[in-house]
Amino acid sequence: MKNIIVIGSGGHAKVVIDTIEKEKKYNIIGLIDTCKSKGDKVFNYSVLGEEKDLINLTEQYNIYGCIIAIGDNWMRSIVKSKIDKLEIPLKYITTIHPSAVIGKEATIGNGTVIMANSTIGSNTTIDSFCIVNTNASIDHDSNMSLFSSIAPGVTTGGNVSIGEYSAISIGASIIHNITIGKHTIVGAGSLVVNDIKDFIVEYGTPSKFIRKREKGDKYL
Repeated sequence: MKNIIVIGSGGHAKVVIDTIEKEKKYNIIGLIDTCKSKGDKVFNYSVLGEEKDLINLTEQYNIYGCIIAIGDNWMRSIVKSKIDKLEIPLKYITTIHPSAVIGKEATIGNGTVIMANSTIGSNTTIDSFCIVNTNASIDHDSNMSLFSSIAPGVTTGGNVSIGEYSAISIGASIIHNITIGKHTIVGAGSLVVNDIKDFIVEYGTPSKFIRKREKGDKYL
């Protein structure tokens, strides 16, 4: 198996590690985290340093690729930019839990995580650096754009589009033929029955406009 490194060591990283282990395609060498000390452990894996240390670590451990295991969509993109600036030959790997169901002609981009018991419908496109979380389902002919995420228990109908950097929170439902704009948040347990524009926070049953938000605003 090819050697990889996991970027991040928080709760989301734990689920990503479990997915990688279950898939049995890659060998995890260790973790990268700017907020932890070298030698700190998550499960049996040690923190090996910060993003800047990837230059030496890649050569030292013959690392093939990495995965950015950070739940916040905006922060995940910032970390990717830092890694890209290092100009090292690391691939961004995708990991799919063996229990996930992937429909006919569905496509999944680089750096994306598909977690346990999730379902990707036929002819659906999941772009790069996305998260489809535990027990989430996105139905046929739908699309998730770059750095977007759906949380545990989210369900969508068919022909749903989720814009880049947008996050659909735990247990929300989206009916068919709905478009969610970019950098938009749908709150936990919401029912979305109308399109939502860019840079919006909505929640409720049915969901309604709560406020506008700015690029990079915290939501986790």
